[in-house]
Amino acid sequence: MRKRTQPESSSSSSSSSSASKSEPRATDEQIKTSSNDSIHVSSAKRSGLVWTVVFATLICASYGVYYYQYEHMPPPLTAEQAGRRGFSELEAMKHVKALTQLGPHAVGSDALDRALQYVLAASQKIKESKHWEADVEVDFFHAKSGANRVGTGVFKGKTLIYSDLNHIVLRILPKYASEAGENAILVSSHIDTVSAGEGAGDCSSCVAVMLELARVMSQWAHEFKNAVIFLFNTGEEDGLNGAHSFVTQHPWSTTIRVAVDLEAMGIGGRSALFQAGPNLWAVENFAAVAKYPSGQIIGQDLFASGVFETATDFQVYTEVAGLSGLDFAYTDKSAVYHTKNDRLDLLKPGSLQHLGENMIDFLLQTASSTSIPKGNAVEEEGKTVHETGVYFDILGKYMVLYHQHFANMLHNSVILQSLLIWTASLVMGGYPAAVSLALTCLSAILMLVLSISFSVVIAFILPQISSSPVPYVASPWLTVGLFAAPAFLGALTGQHLGYIVLKAYLANQYSKRMQLSPVHQAALVKLEAERWLFKSGFLQWLILLALGNYYKIGSTYMALIWLVPPAFAYGFLEATLTPVRLTRPLKLATLLLGLAVPVLVSAGNIIRLANVLVATLVRFDRNPGGTPEWLGNVIFAVVIAVVSCLTLVYLLSYVHLSGAKGPIAFASFILVGLSIIMVSSGIIPPFSEETARAVNIVHVVDASGKFGGKQEPSSYIALYSATPGKLTKEVEQIKEGFVCGRDNVIDFVTSSMKYGCLTDDNSEGGWSQSDIPTIHVNSDTVDTEGDENERITQVSIDMKGAKRLTLAINAKEIEDFTFKVGSEELVPRDAKSSIYGWHIIEFSGGKNAASKFEIALYWAKNSTRAAGNSNGKEKQEPLVKLRTDFDRLTPKTERVLSKLPPWCSLFEGSISSQPLSFLNSLPVNF
Repeated sequence: MRKRTQPESSSSSSSSSSASKSEPRATDEQIKTSSNDSIHVSSAKRSGLVWTVVFATLICASYGVYYYQYEHMPPPLTAEQAGRRGFSELEAMKHVKALTQLGPHAVGSDALDRALQYVLAASQKIKESKHWEADVEVDFFHAKSGANRVGTGVFKGKTLIYSDLNHIVLRILPKYASEAGENAILVSSHIDTVSAGEGAGDCSSCVAVMLELARVMSQWAHEFKNAVIFLFNTGEEDGLNGAHSFVTQHPWSTTIRVAVDLEAMGIGGRSALFQAGPNLWAVENFAAVAKYPSGQIIGQDLFASGVFETATDFQVYTEVAGLSGLDFAYTDKSAVYHTKNDRLDLLKPGSLQHLGENMIDFLLQTASSTSIPKGNAVEEEGKTVHETGVYFDILGKYMVLYHQHFANMLHNSVILQSLLIWTASLVMGGYPAAVSLALTCLSAILMLVLSISFSVVIAFILPQISSSPVPYVASPWLTVGLFAAPAFLGALTGQHLGYIVLKAYLANQYSKRMQLSPVHQAALVKLEAERWLFKSGFLQWLILLALGNYYKIGSTYMALIWLVPPAFAYGFLEATLTPVRLTRPLKLATLLLGLAVPVLVSAGNIIRLANVLVATLVRFDRNPGGTPEWLGNVIFAVVIAVVSCLTLVYLLSYVHLSGAKGPIAFASFILVGLSIIMVSSGIIPPFSEETARAVNIVHVVDASGKFGGKQEPSSYIALYSATPGKLTKEVEQIKEGFVCGRDNVIDFVTSSMKYGCLTDDNSEGGWSQSDIPTIHVNSDTVDTEGDENERITQVSIDMKGAKRLTLAINAKEIEDFTFKVGSEELVPRDAKSSIYGWHIIEFSGGKNAASKFEIALYWAKNSTRAAGNSNGKEKQEPLVKLRTDFDRLTPKTERVLSKLPPWCSLFEGSISSQPLSFLNSLPVNF
């Protein structure tokens, strides 16, 4: 309908009269304002079906990006297809099969000796079949005792001591270019596994890839200008000891310029780069030549933050050796990490081919380069591995890489331009624009608060209605209904409330500025509110960009990706191409164009991160019972809610003009309800045989507090779990007299069992008194020669044949210590760090490792016992506490293990006890 032009004096009454005669809906009409300007008022309606289709399309596109980026694997090649100079997954799989058939091969075990012999034989075979112009050297390296301290990761603050480790070192270089041996590229992984699993993923798959890589490199080496060294080390699982012993003791270590570490925190999939630097030479070459580049700075940031409490040999290469390089890891099926399910049949086809072909491209490029970095990369760069560059892949096909200083310039430029645009808009819009901006911020805050609240409510409900607080671990798709749907509902509700408030304010402003009919005014208010809600996304991502840029967080590129393309699409389609007229509905093209790049670059990473976080909940509680059952759910719920609010803000701004809000909200409620029903009814079990609950079964012999042998030690079987939740169902099936609760806390020195199940039968089967470690005080003297009296206590420890020792020294009483093995002082007196008031020492070694140690304890000056004037009535922590571990099953432990439900699996972390543990301590008032 086209309105006729009315005289200026009657424009208001004419509009009202016309409105009363027509239907109360907004249409595209030409009207006149008080200044006689011809203006169009557009419809304030949008098709709900179209919005729903766009929503579904974005979800499908996101999963498509994830699948192609992380699930799509290259085809495995046979030896014939690969040729002598190509990588064959089928040949590499033969090595994985041979190593996994040996069973678990932990340090000190016979199985590890057999694994070493297998790798040695395979290396000798490579030497025999090399190119005639290549030189291949194989070294069976025995490492003597040593001590290691790293500054980051799960071992931060600990003193790690090792003895009697064996490694296989293979060096490949051109025969007629002896100078190539002066510069080498190291490729490293570990042969040893934890005692809980056969280690198909961690890290037999890495060893197999290295053996096949070494075979291929031996056919290319005549063209090299640098040597390539392959290190097959042992002792990684007990504290990165293999890498440390190599870089500090092996003569070839001085020639290494770049280090590449291959790891696994799951089994198979795409091996992704998750740590690089500090010199970007290696990652630049990898990005330039890799056939299937896969890597995310997000993983590096999360790893550095301590979200994933683990460590790799790469820390030793960067922190101890000062090298630069790359760190790769398999992360598929992370729930099987360090459990019995780290087995060959779960290794996805194409996984080894993916890593192998990438590494061939990288090694051929770098081994032939004349520009390899020299010297200590960390000292030369003056930066840590987390401050030098930004890298990420797109669909696993292309890798984007730029230096941190360029990132700072780019981010500062975008921030400055954004602030100028916002300032100009506010100046032009005046006070109403400033208030609208404030209400837009309120909308974003309401989205975040309600989204988190809705998700967290579910997080608290789950432990009450399910047999497990984390019932979605075996079926991660349940998190869509349990957390994503509530987060979506909260975000929708929050933005809807903000939309209502914003409409009320804008309606008041329009009533003052223009003489429009109520229908037209209502339409314009809705359209203006829609635009403000869309622009709220710019504001929230701008804030994150500024914060990330200030703290130099590499993952800040995500904020850039979610800010610039939507802002460009808005400016190009809504501002640049739109004539001067009243507000019109946002174009669908603006949304699609604005979200295309963010979805392409980040959707796969978001889904992958969610999968990994779900898997880590299997081993979430490092001190069983030490955290509330709901805590893991709450953390995951908050992450999902925050990500939902940040990524859905643009899309949700389009829903308010459609009729889709009601149906979408109803569908979300149904999805949440169905998910809760499936969880509460047990239709979907929380765990499966493949994705099992992580448990520990330990025969504990506790002699702590019995210094001097005055009391008999207590013996019992302890059952506990790193997975949140009670062990009621497990105990009912095992039926061995376990009593569960929080009454008996067990101090395992570096961890505590605050909830678990015990059998108290004092059985001596499988162990004897001679296995109990001893702590003997050799002397306790006060040095009066110095300016201050210094108390020094000499203590000897006998592990009694154990191969693992965990020792804690009370840092409140002891300020320093020395550690000797025989006559060799491995840990001198220097500034020691402590963890929660304890100096922590962890020792592990091979079959012939030392088992007796001498420790000198230097008392703190402010200790009330430094001069021996202790008050025996005070309750004190022990001066020294220790745990020794044997990888040995007692009859009772073996019986319990045989009855373990199929949905449970033994788990062994870096601080976990082995099947037989002995506890002892030395009191302060000895």
